[in-house]
Amino acid sequence: MQLQLPNLGAMTDFGARLAARLQPGDVVELRGELGAGKSTLARAVLEALGHIGDVPSPTFTLIELYDGPDLGLPVAHADFYRLDDPEEVHELGLGDYREGAALLAEWPDKAGGFAHEPACLTIQLEIAEEGRLAIVTGGKAWQKRMP
Repeated sequence: MQLQLPNLGAMTDFGARLAARLQPGDVVELRGELGAGKSTLARAVLEALGHIGDVPSPTFTLIELYDGPDLGLPVAHADFYRLDDPEEVHELGLGDYREGAALLAEWPDKAGGFAHEPACLTIQLEIAEEGRLAIVTGGKAWQKRMP
């Protein structure tokens, strides 16, 4: 499925639709070049789930966990850009972060990818003439709930 996201409002709306469908154990791979809007979409998802406050890019912390009574679902937001080897994911304790949570994964290829998981939704963001283009592919668990 392809979606045109001509402006920030469209990206925010897409994030809200995605948030409404997220479940514990889901992985959302956010792919695209630098500046394509991966962190912007992650922020939109977290805001739609009820997070209030800043959502810094986890480029340096690698993983940020968002949890609390106001959040509809715990979410781990990860940015694997700085990983040199997918094996480093195990050292980060990613499994612990994912327990009962959804995962928003930027630069998932650096972590070995998650597309093999049935609960993985891959979103390839591309810079287009007007805004962004989102190419969305869902694993088996996403087939009936694509945003």
